[in-house]
Amino acid sequence: MGKKRLPLRRIIQVLFFVIIALIAVNHTLSEAGGGIPFISNASLHAVCPFGGVVSLYQVITAGTFVKKVHESSLVLALIVFAAALIMGPLFCGWICPFGTFQEWMAKLGKKLFKKKYNRFIPYSVDKYLRFLRYAVLAWVLFMTARSGQLFFSGADPYYALFQFWTGEVAIGGFVVLALTIVFSLFVERPFCKYACPFGATLGLFNLIRLVPLKRNASSCISCKKCDKTCPMNIPLSEAGTIRNHQCISCYECTSGDGACPVSNTLEFRTGSFEESDKEEK
Repeated sequence: MGKKRLPLRRIIQVLFFVIIALIAVNHTLSEAGGGIPFISNASLHAVCPFGGVVSLYQVITAGTFVKKVHESSLVLALIVFAAALIMGPLFCGWICPFGTFQEWMAKLGKKLFKKKYNRFIPYSVDKYLRFLRYAVLAWVLFMTARSGQLFFSGADPYYALFQFWTGEVAIGGFVVLALTIVFSLFVERPFCKYACPFGATLGLFNLIRLVPLKRNASSCISCKKCDKTCPMNIPLSEAGTIRNHQCISCYECTSGDGACPVSNTLEFRTGSFEESDKEEK
């Protein structure tokens, strides 16, 4: 047997994780007079698109950014929004290094709990818990607009993960990071599901995205492999067009290289499956 091909998404995830880690380490070294000069000005805040979201109100009303947020964050946020409008939260499923970190923790959880992993909370309860992240988003936006400072930074596990060794991380950041690590052993991507304010923002684009996820009911064999594979526990086998606010466009469920064993059954597409069948004939 030949070697198993490493999926493109895994390669991209590792690439962006390494880039962000390099930026974080280099920025700290540059403050001490070392590091790589030409990227010394880059920091975690400068490459985080959520900074552009929380600063948008102040940019519109005062023409300035909240403390610690850079102009690049707004540019990145607009790029991520444009991509989300077309293909959904690709940033969450392919680029976000903290989402990638949670997936790596999930590998340990799957070894510990096997098939029970990511199934501890009944969907009837879990589907309501998912809305907690919108409460977090509203709270962060309100407090940031009110204070003029990056309010979430003190509890940001993403910042804590990449700066834990610098002494610049607030206790709140360590607490949220620790809780995320622990819960990741039981639930896949717990921070993404229940607390991430940027994930909540991008999740709204699933409702209007131009290329949604669709299931071909006529060719579906109801094996439910898509449901079992989905890291966000979305009941994909029960719908025709899936516009769930939790979808991260990871493509793990789709036909072809994904979990679905039947071609032309679960795909991100614009037209109907009937139209494509007619074209093939």
